Amino acid sequence: MIKVGIVGSSGYAGGEALRILLQHRDVEVSVVTSKKYAGKQVFKVHTNLKGFTDLKYSDKSPLDVASEVDVMFLAVPHGESVKITPKILEQGTRVVDMSADFRLKNPEDYPKWYGWEHTAPDLLSKFTYGLAEIHREELKSAKNIASPGCTACCSIYGLAPFAKAGMLNGTAIIDVKTGSSASGSSVSLASNFSEHANSVRIYKPWGHRHIAEIEQELSYVSGKKQKATMSAHSVNMVRGILATSSFFTEEEIVEAKVWGAMRAMYKDEPFVRYIMDKSGVFRYPDPKIVAGSNFVDIGFEYDKHANRMISISAIDNLIKGAAGNAVQSMNIMMGFKETEGLMQAPFHPM
Repeated sequence: MIKVGIVGSSGYAGGEALRILLQHRDVEVSVVTSKKYAGKQVFKVHTNLKGFTDLKYSDKSPLDVASEVDVMFLAVPHGESVKITPKILEQGTRVVDMSADFRLKNPEDYPKWYGWEHTAPDLLSKFTYGLAEIHREELKSAKNIASPGCTACCSIYGLAPFAKAGMLNGTAIIDVKTGSSASGSSVSLASNFSEHANSVRIYKPWGHRHIAEIEQELSYVSGKKQKATMSAHSVNMVRGILATSSFFTEEEIVEAKVWGAMRAMYKDEPFVRYIMDKSGVFRYPDPKIVAGSNFVDIGFEYDKHANRMISISAIDNLIKGAAGNAVQSMNIMMGFKETEGLMQAPFHPM
């Protein structure tokens, strides 16, 4: 049994990490922090957790929390983790960072994609990218984890098999549809119900910052530099991401080769499901049928007319795209059963 603390657990991703960890047999959640809600019971913010915990939010500093726990989850805004993590690591506490601050291996990528210089570039090598399906062996000996971005991991899951098999030899083109919870719980005009409802809004036609992670990981699995571009849309749903990714090929690809690439990449993976049905409502991956779960659903088609390979992947952005991946990676790092706290069927209907 280990003690875990969550800094910034009043938001959506932090709340989901708390929900999962409260039901984890090898974890005791001993402290959760929030400056805004300090002194209030957790279920006053996350009402779904009423009856599951009597924890109250604390205003303890991250360093004080680090001195009390074995593993600290940081669910803080991008750019904030890097300010506190160096001193936390000095105390020997393991960190699972759910922000972007330690995801990229090249410090020069931060000014390009995030608009700020990384202030602790020497620590980037001390974090393992928390995508178990690609970095499981590294996670077994990891001390700290950088949890992936939600649109990044959804896209990577769909494209990694092709990159690994040497089939991805051109720019990957990614179309992403994402639910409103991916932007967090902060309020803006764009998140106002009157503006968001009944809308499919393209908010980033190109230059999405998660491209840096996608290119990093596709290059890792393929052994050569890869390029990607993404158009991101906000759609009228709360949870979920659907990534439709494609690339062009010089020769026609037979289905057996694609299945071979998929199985070589994801054989025996506990949270990868193939959705390829000839009939029924859900013939392809759909965020609706992964909601509330740590599963990623993957499917594909080949456009013979244009020699275009199409990969479709769907996740719950708050679980497989955030808290679930973080806990799955922590389980591996700490030697726990990888699926502990995570093997739950998706909601349906949703």
